[in-house]
This record gives sequence, C-alpha cells and structure tokens, in this order.
Amino acid sequence: MQKIEPIAKAEMLIRKPVKEVFEAFVNPEITSKFWFSKSSGRLEPGSQIRWDWEIYGVFTQVQVLALEPPKRILIDWSDPITSVEWTFSPQTASTTFVSIQNWGFCGTTEEITAKAMDSVGGFNLLLAGLKAFLEHDIQLNLVADHNPNSSEWN
Repeated sequence: MQKIEPIAKAEMLIRKPVKEVFEAFVNPEITSKFWFSKSSGRLEPGSQIRWDWEIYGVFTQVQVLALEPPKRILIDWSDPITSVEWTFSPQTASTTFVSIQNWGFCGTTEEITAKAMDSVGGFNLLLAGLKAFLEHDIQLNLVADHNPNSSEWN
C-alpha cells in the first residue's frame, strides 16, 4: 500500500478584490487584525521574518520561498518545518477564492493526523477572521478566543 502524505487544506470565498486579499496576507499591519499579533516585517521574496502570537507567548520563524502578487505565497515555518501555500483566485472583479494548503508534517501516523487536522481547523479560523475583517471591518478575535486557557500555548 502506498503511503500518502496528508495535506491540510482550508478554502473560503472573500468578497473583496484579489489585490486587497493578497495584501492582507503580506502586510502585517492588516494581518495582525485577524491572525498574529506582531510581525518583524512584510512578506517579501526571500525574506525571513518572525510572527508572534503575544497572547500565548509563542512565535514562529517564516521563510518566504515564493511570492507571486497577487496569485500565490509559499512559506516554510514552524519547528519542525512545514510548508504553507496560499493561492488567490479572482472569481469576479470583487471576489477572491483563497485556498491554503499545509504539508510536511512529521511524527507517528497519529501525530501527523492530529497536526494536519489542527492545521485545517486553524486555517479555517484564519479565513473566517479574514472574511469578517475585510468584508465587514469586524475583528472577531478568533485566535485569542479559540482556546484561551490552553496549556499548549502557555
């Protein structure tokens, strides 16, 4: 039997133009409104930056592998390293379909499965927060409220 590596995937239609949605992910002044709380810089081709979730006291290093405005972002992040790819597909002049894929999980079969499932859940929260912020100018605080007492974060 062939072993297939899991790919965590989350997708959402955002009712904003593709350039605006793409900018929300590369510009930390916008991204910090719906995902991480602090960034050491804007996503740029080849850049290495740090994203912080200050409420939990955690951070990750991000290596930008590809940046193709306004179509695609590819990064490596976390420890151990996994890859994350965002693709942005305009549906109309004012709507964008965002797809996020995360792969490269390691560990036992059970650990890999748990990490992939957690990634799907996390990226779905990210997309819901993005949608609320860009479409309605509402900050839902989904990341902070998802699991505020988690010992994993503290």
